[in-house]
Amino acid sequence: MRFLPVCAVFLALGAVQAFGAAADGKAVFDAKCKMCHKADGAGMPAMKMRALGSAEVQAKSDADLKKDIIAGNGKMKAVAISEAQATDVVAFIRTLKK
Repeated sequence: MRFLPVCAVFLALGAVQAFGAAADGKAVFDAKCKMCHKADGAGMPAMKMRALGSAEVQAKSDADLKKDIIAGNGKMKAVAISEAQATDVVAFIRTLKK
């Protein structure tokens, strides 16, 4: 019976960490990404960007999204942030799923 409460604590801690990462990621997104991707991640139609909440973007792995952020991809230039910040931004992008 002691196993169940211990599992609940670990699950709760994981949820808190995930929420913290997304909140931290939003702060980085607001500072570094919002100017092109807009606050809601919809992007700029004139630049033919996919919305960050779209099925196509959300289907990418966390590693691929992180690579796109740090190294750039196509028209998107690399963003000068740390690995940890990129991980947090990916966590925030996951919250934009439609």
